Amino acid sequence: MPTRFVTTLLKMVDTRGYDFSHILSDAGLEFDPMQPDDPAYKAEISAMQYSRVYQHVLHLLQDETFGVTGSELVAPGAFRMMCYCIVSCDNLGQAIRRASEFYRTFFDERSQLYTNFSEQYARVGYRTLAPGAEGQAANQSQQVGVAEAYGLSMWHRFFGWLCGRPIELKRVDFTGSAPERLSRYEELFRCPLNFNQSNDLLYFDSACLSWPVVHTEHSLREFLRTAPYQLLIMDADPDSNNLSAQVKAMIGHDFSDGSPGFETIAQALNMSAPTLRRRLKREGTTFQQIKDDARCDAARLCLDRHELSINEVALQLGFTDPSAFHRSFKKWTGMTPGQFRLQRQRGESLAELADLAPVSDAG
Repeated sequence: MPTRFVTTLLKMVDTRGYDFSHILSDAGLEFDPMQPDDPAYKAEISAMQYSRVYQHVLHLLQDETFGVTGSELVAPGAFRMMCYCIVSCDNLGQAIRRASEFYRTFFDERSQLYTNFSEQYARVGYRTLAPGAEGQAANQSQQVGVAEAYGLSMWHRFFGWLCGRPIELKRVDFTGSAPERLSRYEELFRCPLNFNQSNDLLYFDSACLSWPVVHTEHSLREFLRTAPYQLLIMDADPDSNNLSAQVKAMIGHDFSDGSPGFETIAQALNMSAPTLRRRLKREGTTFQQIKDDARCDAARLCLDRHELSINEVALQLGFTDPSAFHRSFKKWTGMTPGQFRLQRQRGESLAELADLAPVSDAG
């Protein structure tokens, strides 16, 4: 993650007079992102470090919007409640319409999610707040900012998360002019970008609207607890679209109360258990392998929470016997939980452990 994304969050805290030094310390950042001239400054941080800062800032400011609903803060818990409103939807189109209705009902134009579905494209984003030639010209005189790009990107990834598979974007419109570092935006969205447009919008194929929502309240709880970590690490490349990714998304990262079984997931995907088994086999995997991968991801996530002992991590993952967790984790990664945590404490990045536990590029 670019460090400048963290500065956006810290500015929200700083302008309200809060000391954020403890936030940096708890997130494992040994430099101040607000001081780019500091010799210790780094241009990038890990997705987990960003998520820790994000969670601390939300707790401090009592805001849960992902920063994706305009420049003003939305009422506390708004995004969380919206998620619970849409998780029971049958498909993506229904979920997006309900999310739009949620924000339109409770908040003003600055926080509303604009949607427009046609036979060819689904358009989702934000309308220009100052209509008319004069307001539009003033808006287009400014370059596209990080906040606008980040907001649209998070909605794009969130929609993909709901369906358990990445969504291919056809184009993205921005009201501002082209930024100086255009390549970063091209890498983020992987589609044609259009500037000086009337609205900030994502365009994707309307066929995606029929995709089923694969998550439940069970997986949603874990998503909200660690957000936006799962969005940052998810593979947004449509070419990697496969059934195993959907199954892994449905299993989630929360194993404290068990996880959905094979039959449950097959039913949610509207296919028989033998069909699901055959299709996973064609992709070179099994349900147990996917479950082990998901459990391994959850273990690494929990081991990064230094307030949890290794025995507590084992319980979080559903292991009643800590020794069984030690054996499983070593089988998954080649390291014991203690060795993994020690390496992380020594400052080794996720990339340096890629050969043991690959993490998708967040763009």
